[in-house]
Amino acid sequence: MSRTSLLDREVGRAMSALSAAAKRGLGDAALAELVVIRASQLNHCAFCLDMHLAIAREQGVSERQLDMLSAWEEAGDVFDGRERAALALTEAVTVLTDGFVPDEVYAEAGRRFADAELAHLLALITAINGWNRVMVARRIPPGGYTP
Repeated sequence: MSRTSLLDREVGRAMSALSAAAKRGLGDAALAELVVIRASQLNHCAFCLDMHLAIAREQGVSERQLDMLSAWEEAGDVFDGRERAALALTEAVTVLTDGFVPDEVYAEAGRRFADAELAHLLALITAINGWNRVMVARRIPPGGYTP
């Protein structure tokens, strides 16, 4: 099977710019990392998991949250209401099982985030799903990220 480890420089810059703008607009670096890690778990992207787990630790995300992230719905008070709404939206957008985000998931996110924050959260979820697909399709292994 043929694959490439290369990513067009212009495409990479555009994807990075989208990710950075979404994170800035969300205004919560720790929450942003929880979101991108959860999407990367769902998409089985080892490269992105390796990178964003390191970044999350740099942003002060607790080891308990990182340990419990894959089971956030059952994790009790490990995640607050805002984090839970963001994670539910992340899963709904990432998986799109029914072809749309359930109304109740979107409504809860709308209650927890101002309109601009919600727009940036959706952009962040979209960006990480794009990155996951690019990295998984190219089978880029973990270990290449350096801060």
